[in-house]
Amino acid sequence: MIEADLAITGGEILTMTQPCEAGSTTVPRGTVLVSGNRIVAVGDDATIGPYTAAKTIDATDQVVMPGFSNCHTHIGSNVLLRGLNEDAKLFEWLQSMWRLKQNFDHDTLRLASLAGLAEMALSGITSFNEHFDAYSVTPEINALETIPLRATLGYGFADIGLYGDLADWSFEALDNFGDIVQRHHNTLDGRLRIALSPHAAYSCTEKLWRRCAEVAAEFELTIHTHLSEGLQEHQFVADNYEQTPTGWLHSMGLLGPHLTAAHCTTLNDDDIALMAAHDVKVAHCPISNAKLCSGIMPIRKLMAAGVTVGLATDGPASHNTLDMFQEMKFGAITHKNHNLDPELLTVSEMLEMSTREAARAMHLDDAGTLAAGQLADIIVVDLNNAHCAPRYDSQAALVYSSRADDVAHTIVDGQVLVENGVLQGLDLPEMLKELRERAGDLRQRSGA
Repeated sequence: MIEADLAITGGEILTMTQPCEAGSTTVPRGTVLVSGNRIVAVGDDATIGPYTAAKTIDATDQVVMPGFSNCHTHIGSNVLLRGLNEDAKLFEWLQSMWRLKQNFDHDTLRLASLAGLAEMALSGITSFNEHFDAYSVTPEINALETIPLRATLGYGFADIGLYGDLADWSFEALDNFGDIVQRHHNTLDGRLRIALSPHAAYSCTEKLWRRCAEVAAEFELTIHTHLSEGLQEHQFVADNYEQTPTGWLHSMGLLGPHLTAAHCTTLNDDDIALMAAHDVKVAHCPISNAKLCSGIMPIRKLMAAGVTVGLATDGPASHNTLDMFQEMKFGAITHKNHNLDPELLTVSEMLEMSTREAARAMHLDDAGTLAAGQLADIIVVDLNNAHCAPRYDSQAALVYSSRADDVAHTIVDGQVLVENGVLQGLDLPEMLKELRERAGDLRQRSGA
């Protein structure tokens, strides 16, 4: 007899435990049992056997699957930048965003973080890889105490270009990074991890990159950066270092399995070979890349080389929503059209890219699948809606028809954060009202 804290019963279970070429394991009608923060059993009634549960979620005629892992995003800052300067090139867009970032305050950042966490929880994102840039991490840590998603928070560093004023702060913070690790790494019951986020090849000098590598090695931390995001970055690195961005990082010994590289739209064949050889993880943000005209990732070549590629939303300043359903659909159709290959990126591959592979891309080896021993980060999606009817195939419906508001339940670390589409533990309308007022003040004093 299994004694569980939570049972999710009657649903169609997508475990995401098998590689796409073998077909992900599906249980047509089954149960997931959770004890504490771990899954203890997955299967049909005959497989699981007798059990008791303190709480039961009836998922009959719904889909039960791993929560999405958003392996590259910016919520604390980008929520406050959503909808501003919508039609600009990457470097010009970054300059306009920087004007507001210089005027951020802790209370407004905390509210923005709460809004981003709420949006992700309601849309089925259970873990996320945050890249900070030049603002305080503390407000988001405070927000995670209210909406406890699983998070890796990357402290952002830069020392040249637009972010040149951060040089002294960056090196001082790195010199004292052990204090940050001691206070925050593997806290919030293990849901919170700390990482290093040197901003990009065009905003960090070799000295800063090497210092980040030293600190990451000393404390066994991951590094999360932007890499080969567009032609402007590619040209900057060629002009200054006579290499590609990937080649330049390789020359400094930065490439490795600890590195998550976001975007990667301008990679050449040598870059891809280097990333594969060093087991670099890639976060793919197709909507953001398209909106900023940053190019199209050579995903067929990356996958053929065996590079781990996870799906991500980027921040709501360049994507506007934190919605992995949109990302799956847009990513699939963009690459099919670009490669003139309708068989490229199947529905199974897109689902795996947003769950299991995205978890791997943010270095979560025990998330992204539904199996005994894995973290209990689970979502239940209701496809019984007009926009999914008649639903011949649930996986196809998830990728091409479903929406963020189809998520009925979101469970993180065994805790039910969203139940029947309602976020628990927060007065969302009241919080959003306060955020709108503070964001208006921020925009006015920033002249944006």
